Amino acid sequence: QVQLVESGGGLVQPGGSLRLSCAASGFTFSSYHMSWYRQAPAKERELVARITNTGIFTSYAESVKGRFTISRDDAKMTVYLQMNSLKPDDTAVYYCSVPSRNIWGQGTQVTVSS
Repeated sequence: QVQLVESGGGLVQPGGSLRLSCAASGFTFSSYHMSWYRQAPAKERELVARITNTGIFTSYAESVKGRFTISRDDAKMTVYLQMNSLKPDDTAVYYCSVPSRNIWGQGTQVTVSS
């Protein structure tokens, strides 16, 4: 069964950090580029970060550049999103995705608030 399962979300104060994980199963994880998206209330889903299948190339939305880092562990079939210096504007549901196959996880809530 093809599946993506996100974890690691929660409530954090401004300036804090969280690491999201996305565990994949049911497909050849190492063959695919992976992405993290987010969707805030009443806003469209936006691309946050991408990583190529080799892990060599990454890209980020301007709003998170320098604060977020995407990485992957093919042995664990997991993609990560390390989020530092979090801001209230980062509050959203975060989803991982295999864009080329339109595979999505269920999402994990991140709330940044004091």
